[in-house]
Amino acid sequence: MTLPKTNVEKLYDVLDRSSKLLEKTMNLSYLDGFVQTGRNILNNDQVEVKNGRPNAEDVKKLTALYKSLNYRQLPAEVIRRGIQLTMIKAIREDKIQANHQVTPDVIAFIMGYIMIRIVEKHQHLNLLDLTVGTGNLLFAVMHQLKQSIHCKISATGIDVDDTLLAISRVSAQMQGLNVNLIHQDSVMDFGPKDNDLAISDLPIGYYPLDNNTSKYQTRATNGHSYAHHLLIEQAMNHVKPGGFGEFLVPSTLFDTPQAKSLLKWMETDVYLQGMLNLPPELFANKQAQKAILLLQRRGGNAKQAKRVMIGEFPSFKKPGEFQKFIAEIVEWEEHDLLNN
Repeated sequence: MTLPKTNVEKLYDVLDRSSKLLEKTMNLSYLDGFVQTGRNILNNDQVEVKNGRPNAEDVKKLTALYKSLNYRQLPAEVIRRGIQLTMIKAIREDKIQANHQVTPDVIAFIMGYIMIRIVEKHQHLNLLDLTVGTGNLLFAVMHQLKQSIHCKISATGIDVDDTLLAISRVSAQMQGLNVNLIHQDSVMDFGPKDNDLAISDLPIGYYPLDNNTSKYQTRATNGHSYAHHLLIEQAMNHVKPGGFGEFLVPSTLFDTPQAKSLLKWMETDVYLQGMLNLPPELFANKQAQKAILLLQRRGGNAKQAKRVMIGEFPSFKKPGEFQKFIAEIVEWEEHDLLNN
């Protein structure tokens, strides 16, 4: 017996089939086909025609696909998950590089869960993601926090890749999220510094434009600087005194020659409150393993936690141990981090 499709699967089916049709008829990448199909859907299911393409027959097919499911009747989280499945398909179709891939939901959930108690007293939250990409991490955390603490949430997302930013714009609009998206190099100066929380899945590698890093304390003394070091500093400079930053970083963050400048900056600007390695099974090898880095900007009511939370999540294959570790994190937040 074939089980009926869930709403997530139904939405994915519409997005996937229409993206592939536009990819073929408009000679686009799969990602660009998705962006165009998203714009069509947001424009009341009206198919945009340029220079006679798509043709009348394809317009009819696309219109029928769009009208087969009214996304406006779906919960925002269902829309996010449907778009996420489409982006996972795009990774295979367009052979997208690792730094541009979607942050897995399980990691987004953990990062969101860690933040719930930290921000639960806020009436309005401003979030910042300097490497927003397709928006999956930011939007997943926004939904999680909104459901848990029921406050107003707005966000700023920045990315240098215009295609990924176009995807996040379509996604945010379909989900009805209050997100300001900016197309620029996140290392360069940008707007307000009043964010409550910065959260990012940081790209790993060197930043090639050395002239842009002169004001950074985390820049390399010789050669190119690590982009993820610069972005951590930039993000924390754009949160309020006492505000937090939560970043997905290499588990070897402090094991490189450039770690000295990062640690020196931390000594004066932020408190290192925690670093938790994610389960090794999530990554192809030990070298690719990542960790969640938790920082707090100095100033305001910020203090160094009584104990820095250092550890590694147990395997998801051991649910009892995993739940115990989560409980230890909650206890640490309540007794060591927030009860100074």
